[in-house]
Amino acid sequence: MAANKRKGVTSAASLVDQAYYMIRERILRGQAPLGSVLSRRKLATEFGMSLLPVSEALQRLENDGLVESQPRAGTRVRIPTGSEVRGRYVVRGALEAESARLCCVNATFQQRLELRRMAEQLDTLYARASERENDTDFFYVVQEQHVNLHMRIAEFARCPELREAIERTHILIYNWFFDTSTPGRSLPPGFHSKLIEKVTGDDPDAADRAMREHVRFGLDSVLEQLARAANATDWRLRVKKENETNELCSANIDPLV
Repeated sequence: MAANKRKGVTSAASLVDQAYYMIRERILRGQAPLGSVLSRRKLATEFGMSLLPVSEALQRLENDGLVESQPRAGTRVRIPTGSEVRGRYVVRGALEAESARLCCVNATFQQRLELRRMAEQLDTLYARASERENDTDFFYVVQEQHVNLHMRIAEFARCPELREAIERTHILIYNWFFDTSTPGRSLPPGFHSKLIEKVTGDDPDAADRAMREHVRFGLDSVLEQLARAANATDWRLRVKKENETNELCSANIDPLV
């Protein structure tokens, strides 16, 4: 009996995880753009699930900051505010700069070679991205490789707590989300190779500075494009106005005697 209960709990948790990653992948692929509606019922039907695991998955994504909900408007892909974006960049810069510093000190020779190879491959992929602008599968692979490179730096820093903090705060997922939400940005040639040159060098301070500059690259462009998206899809403001109008109409109706 107890084993069956545990199995049921595990199955439910597994369904929530499946729904969570499927919805998140849809967002990160750009298939669910900023401000787009995420219908629980439609997603449950599409995934072949009940509403419960989908609702729990959407709640997790809301806790992550990728979606948001409003009464009478449902759940939609979140449009980050400017202050939120700046805050995410600050957190990422702080964590990854320390990761780069420690990697510069602690990485082995073989690990440094691996980082250089990964950076070269990633730069090659980014160089091809402009030729495959509408290829969402290709862009998804590029972003996966980008996350892998930065997580490798954190791993080679030899500080498990720092690596866990980078994963737990989702800073690389936010970067992915911002990139997906602001298409068309290009990177300078050798962008990641130049970073790794410092990270695998012999100057921890230089590695720290290089990572901070790397993280902040393109911030102004992201803020500008997200501001335009917010103005075009400001559903929160519309819902607020609709609610205020409904409340005003209700207040003007005389109660029945």
